[in-house]
Amino acid sequence: MIKSVKFLSIPVADQDRALAFYTEQLGFAIATDQEMGGPQRWIELRIPGAETRVALFTPEGHQDRVGSFTGVSFEVDDVTTTHRELTGRGVHFDKPPQKQPWGEFAIFRDSEGNQFVIGSK
Repeated sequence: MIKSVKFLSIPVADQDRALAFYTEQLGFAIATDQEMGGPQRWIELRIPGAETRVALFTPEGHQDRVGSFTGVSFEVDDVTTTHRELTGRGVHFDKPPQKQPWGEFAIFRDSEGNQFVIGSK
């Protein structure tokens, strides 16, 4: 039976630029960075304190997914504090923190233009 999500793949146009963004600006750690015998590498990152990993990879024929809405939401302890921290590191937010009856969230873009949500419980 399915136990968990092992990794989610984020489509990127420039793996080096994306790797710098995710490690330097978001604070993810490199789990794997290997050659694949082609123009791309297999880059898998760890989110500190989480089991799910993030892969910076775009399968052939899916380049049109780069720079789109991902549907991925990252959980944070405090949206306002995280927004302030990430903004200070140069992360661009499309929407600043907003409180809703179901919780607080903000929307940011990565180095490739992909859109993500940060939210709290």
